[in-house]
Amino acid sequence: MHKPSQSALPKTGLAGLTENWRSDLQAGFLVFLIALPLCLGISMASGFPPSAGLITAIVGGLLVSRINGSHLTINGPAAGLIVVLLAAVQALGEGDAMAGYRYTLAAIVVASVIQVLMGVFKLGQLSSFFPTSVVHGMLAAIGIIIVATQTHVMLGVTPEPGSLFAIIAQLPHSLLNMNAEIGLISFLGLLILVIWPLIGSKIPAPVLVVLVGIVFAWHFDLADGSVVGGSTFMVPLPDDFLGSFYFPDFSKMASVAFWEAVLSISLVGSLESLLSASAIDKLDPYKRSSDLDRDLTAVGLGNLLAGLVGGLPMIAEIVRSSANIDSGAKTAWANFFHGLILLLFVILFAGLIQRIPLASLAALLVYTGYRLASPATFARVREVGKEQLFMFVVTIVGILATDLLIGVVLGIVVKLAIMLARGVWPNNLFKIHFTIKQQDNDTLVVKLLGSAVFSNYLPLKTALAQLDSGKTIIFDCADGYLIDHTVMEFIDEYQQNHVAQGGQFQQVGHALETFSDHALAARLMTADDRK
Repeated sequence: MHKPSQSALPKTGLAGLTENWRSDLQAGFLVFLIALPLCLGISMASGFPPSAGLITAIVGGLLVSRINGSHLTINGPAAGLIVVLLAAVQALGEGDAMAGYRYTLAAIVVASVIQVLMGVFKLGQLSSFFPTSVVHGMLAAIGIIIVATQTHVMLGVTPEPGSLFAIIAQLPHSLLNMNAEIGLISFLGLLILVIWPLIGSKIPAPVLVVLVGIVFAWHFDLADGSVVGGSTFMVPLPDDFLGSFYFPDFSKMASVAFWEAVLSISLVGSLESLLSASAIDKLDPYKRSSDLDRDLTAVGLGNLLAGLVGGLPMIAEIVRSSANIDSGAKTAWANFFHGLILLLFVILFAGLIQRIPLASLAALLVYTGYRLASPATFARVREVGKEQLFMFVVTIVGILATDLLIGVVLGIVVKLAIMLARGVWPNNLFKIHFTIKQQDNDTLVVKLLGSAVFSNYLPLKTALAQLDSGKTIIFDCADGYLIDHTVMEFIDEYQQNHVAQGGQFQQVGHALETFSDHALAARLMTADDRK
């Protein structure tokens, strides 16, 4: 499959708006329907006011869509940042939720400056330094935490404050003392999310979850407080959206907790955004490639503005971006329209948002969390190799027992230890050895010497990116010692992109044995070839 010619690609800028406004407006509207409940739910779960997520999505659509380096991504708040933000609000606020929120806004502003600098100095590629299994472990741990915390909201019970394990331990108590009306709304929401995709309807499942929740909340008089205590169970959005803006408080910049929040927000936000943008490029029907450094700069600027006025941090969000593509979007104007429609809706119909029960939003988040940490996720990691599952589990346990940063670092340390135990030379851990030679006018041979692993392959990635797209690339790993799963994934992705652009790619050298039957499993030089 060849990459479409430049003449066949959708136009950009104002010319692209004129050419594609119908398809982009339709896609933007459908994405808005999905984004509205998710923005509200992510905000509440993060310890922020519900308006914070709306502010972020509006900024992501109206501003970031005009300056980013991607084509079809949707920028907005993401479930992956819930854990980081809630921890920051609790640690910085020390029991005062509003104060913690404003301190966290300050951390978002500082983290956004770091993101902008990373993009300006072209450090977006550093996301490749994180091993694949550690990244998956981080996302799975986030999923587990979301499920554990939001299940209480689904049951209509507020757990006693405490550690994550204490929150999990209170699940049986919440189940036994659940509010029947709230539980019914939540259960129906989950049921819709599971069954609706099987029906194949074009109506997004989150929209139906919210509509059903509104109907049952009206039936149970939840908004009036006659059954279960009133607005505690509903979205507490102010009538005047302009009154939703809050400003950051930088008075805790000298504290360790503040900088831990800054590092966590910048690390997780940048990593998720870059990974999502790369994933969306693979789904783009026009096979366009994002400028990841420019995209990171744009997201950083969006976060800077959002943090200054009370919003959550944003990323290039993969679920909404996938829906954007499925809805027929062609340019970044779809992202703009999604933000514009959201802005108009919250100004004109704030009363309707106030009728959404928190139980419906919690059901959306629990479903999202389950997908991040489902048994199928564990099975896929296990298929790649036992060592990948070990790193995956270590990362999850580390995050659950400590915090996100420590858990990720622990996963990376375990990965490095495994590679040393397998005989990787210490001086090869962070330095890769390879050559690129021209065999003839149309053929280049990339020869690997020693090991190619997550911690050293960035120079190889950079060198391959500079090769002509129409050439035949021969990747010779006969003299390789160890190629880990992260690098195997990169080679496979590079091969697919190179072939899609009209080139050819071959792998030669059969001296390596794999650690599992998975096509992209880590591989090591055989015992005979080590002699």
